[in-house]
Amino acid sequence: MPAGRESLLRAAGAALSARPWPAVRMVEVAAAAGVSRQTLYNEFGGKDGLGRALVRRAAEEYLDGVDRALAPGPSSVPDTDTYADTYADADTAARLAAVAEWTVRAARTRPLVRALLTGGWEPALPAPPPPGTRQALAPGELARTVRDRAAAALSPGEPAWRCELAVRLALSYVIAPGEDAIGDRAAAELLRLLGLPAVPPPAATPGVPLSAPNRTAGAR
Repeated sequence: MPAGRESLLRAAGAALSARPWPAVRMVEVAAAAGVSRQTLYNEFGGKDGLGRALVRRAAEEYLDGVDRALAPGPSSVPDTDTYADTYADADTAARLAAVAEWTVRAARTRPLVRALLTGGWEPALPAPPPPGTRQALAPGELARTVRDRAAAALSPGEPAWRCELAVRLALSYVIAPGEDAIGDRAAAELLRLLGLPAVPPPAATPGVPLSAPNRTAGAR
């Protein structure tokens, strides 16, 4: 993304965090980014275009976090067939739990991410891109994208329903928050429902833990 466009989006995001979108003024965004108001209009075409760009940026940043959560960690799988399948399941568990935790945290701290995941758009936010446009994200589309990315990133043959369930559990905590975000107990329940081990077996390589509740997207 060009530096000028990124600086404008950062300035607009900062303005949105301080006041409702209807109260955000284009001249203030331009001044905060160090450009003229005409430059801002040339880049986005107007306030609606700037708002749509903010929505798309929020989706991209959230999906970047999903990709980080799904990235494989340091391998601790012994070179024996005895433990290979068990460790592969433990790694899958850790990565799905990390996606769920990141989803809850991002939705709690980023109103645009919450709106994209739930379809609940508040008047204080920029309007979503109109249906049928290139930038449009229908309700549920972002969650389906997460499911598909998880299925593609995990071990071959990983059941898609496991990825679907991880996303849906995270969304339940977004819509009806618990006391401590997703929490260790909820993560453990997720793993039980998925039929995955919560921790690797005792033969794990010393110094390289692979525990689902401890591995989070933010920790990497």
